[in-house]
Amino acid sequence: MSFRKVRNAHKTENTEDYLELIAELLNSKGEARIVDIANELSIAQATANKTIQRLHNQGFIKKQPYRSIFLTVKGQQIASKSKKRHNTVLKFLMNLGIDQKTASADAEGIEHHVSEKTLKKMEKFNSAKKIV
Repeated sequence: MSFRKVRNAHKTENTEDYLELIAELLNSKGEARIVDIANELSIAQATANKTIQRLHNQGFIKKQPYRSIFLTVKGQQIASKSKKRHNTVLKFLMNLGIDQKTASADAEGIEHHVSEKTLKKMEKFNSAKKIV
């Protein structure tokens, strides 16, 4: 049973990471381009382009050749949920006393695999701690 949950999480984590990154680029730079995505992920532009095309075909993003990439409402919802989950896990780890760099790296993996039940407990713990 837990193996199935992990496999399912692996199927969505790449999509979530890309959508979250696109949202961050749009917020910080006003645009999200293939070159920026590839640089942020330390991957080849061709690799980023393949994933962007898949996300476009799935209705998560809007794009035109040689133009910025934008999230659809569907893409925005997933990016927002993913970012919230990431922040909850990050704050939880930091509230446990983990340093920012380690907590940030660990949160990146945990955020895709944490259950809603555990996430709610983390949120409750974070609210009670009020450290971060």
